[in-house]
Amino acid sequence: MSLKSKLSLSAVVTLALVLVPGLAFAADEAAANKFNANAWLAAAAGFAIGVAALGGALGQGRAAAAALEGISRNPGAAARIQTPMILGLALIESLVLLSWVIAFFLQGKIVM
Repeated sequence: MSLKSKLSLSAVVTLALVLVPGLAFAADEAAANKFNANAWLAAAAGFAIGVAALGGALGQGRAAAAALEGISRNPGAAARIQTPMILGLALIESLVLLSWVIAFFLQGKIVM
């Protein structure tokens, strides 16, 4: 089998694999679209919570590590380092909670 016929055969198979499922799913587009949109909204809400929790945990870990390193280098400045660190940790956690609220708003937006 020559290279040209292999390429044409692979092109036909690729087109068949791409187009046939689209025709099968186009049968009842109105009902399928409603559930598809709800599934994507639920996936977006879950993704938002996951990314926010990951980012918040990484940010809080770095902030605590930097503060502890500063305290270990200069123990006399522990009080001046601890207060801004706690404020920074609270602000990082507020961003995580804000994404949690946005995720619930996304979950509540149901397509009818």
